[in-house]
Amino acid sequence: MPKKLCLAQNPDADKLLSESPLALLIGMVLDQQIPLEWAFTGPLTLTQRLGRDLDAADLASRDPDALAKAFSTPPALHRFPGSMAGRVQDMCRLIVEQYGGDPTRIWSEATDGKDLLRRIQALPGFGVQKAKIFVALLGKQYGVRPKGWREAAGDFGVDRSYKSIADIRDQASLEKVRAFKKQMKAEAKAQAAAPA
Repeated sequence: MPKKLCLAQNPDADKLLSESPLALLIGMVLDQQIPLEWAFTGPLTLTQRLGRDLDAADLASRDPDALAKAFSTPPALHRFPGSMAGRVQDMCRLIVEQYGGDPTRIWSEATDGKDLLRRIQALPGFGVQKAKIFVALLGKQYGVRPKGWREAAGDFGVDRSYKSIADIRDQASLEKVRAFKKQMKAEAKAQAAAPA
């Protein structure tokens, strides 16, 4: 387990992310098209709205409309609360069906880095890049380091690359990651505008 994650930049939310693997997975699912602090504060907000600790079996079995309401009550947990509620519920169902409701089995039972990447990529809401980032986060901050994890994480596995949330440990590293993402967007925009 990590000493303390600093993804939400909110002490209570970061404490939950550090202590609850399911909260961290939910934050990863929410981390798209919204600021990362908002995404990673989402699990704490959800916990407060449900009035109980996050549990994969509980979330998997909830009425989808009631769960969507918990996601969409202002302030909403995401720009697209309904679809994100469905994605989180689908992920929890998979965790219940394949891992007995224990999200840590996703990584504790992985045979190597490739297997870990495959398992994470099979989760709803995790594409190739997000899965690689999560492998890097697990390796760098959670101490989950099966053989070949850095290779499976690709560029995100490089120490202090500041290319993803895997390297965020404080406000300063958050700013470095933001600067990298801003640079990538500017380069992509310039490339798109360049004549063929």
